[in-house]
Amino acid sequence: MTVDYRGSHTPHDIRDLWQTPKWLFDTLNYDGRYSLDIAASDYNHLVENYITEEDNAFAYDFSDEWGKMVWCNPPYSDITPWVDLAITNQTEHGVGTTLLVPADTSVGWFKKAQESCDRIIFIIGGRVSFIRADTQEPVQGNTKGSVLLEWLPSRLNKQEVIFWDRDTIKNFSQG
Repeated sequence: MTVDYRGSHTPHDIRDLWQTPKWLFDTLNYDGRYSLDIAASDYNHLVENYITEEDNAFAYDFSDEWGKMVWCNPPYSDITPWVDLAITNQTEHGVGTTLLVPADTSVGWFKKAQESCDRIIFIIGGRVSFIRADTQEPVQGNTKGSVLLEWLPSRLNKQEVIFWDRDTIKNFSQG
């Protein structure tokens, strides 16, 4: 399913290339936990090893990532395949995935993720301003909140739901 971008002033060629702000990524990656950025471009990758659209994460052999975590800020125009990939990576390859996605609990992919992931981390207290890939400038006007969905390399016996305050995360990354 393709997202309707009515009202967006972002050029079509970068609409799915937003970069995660460093303050958010650095807080999550404080211990270097991510071995691979699986939905990246030459402009927006946050991990030294990354997979571009041309490299095709869906055809990538994740077996070398066993026991590791991968990062994914997927194209918001079609999130379901990325949820499916995270599930497959955990169950078939022992690879954990963190997805940064819109906090929209009304859609089918969210229900699928909620039924299978180990952690749901809602970012509360404000919206994330993503970085424009071509200019590396933060852009205001994100119309939805954000949530992190995590599948760990080994499945937990329970699911954790966490609420993180956006400004607390920012302050943690700067401290």
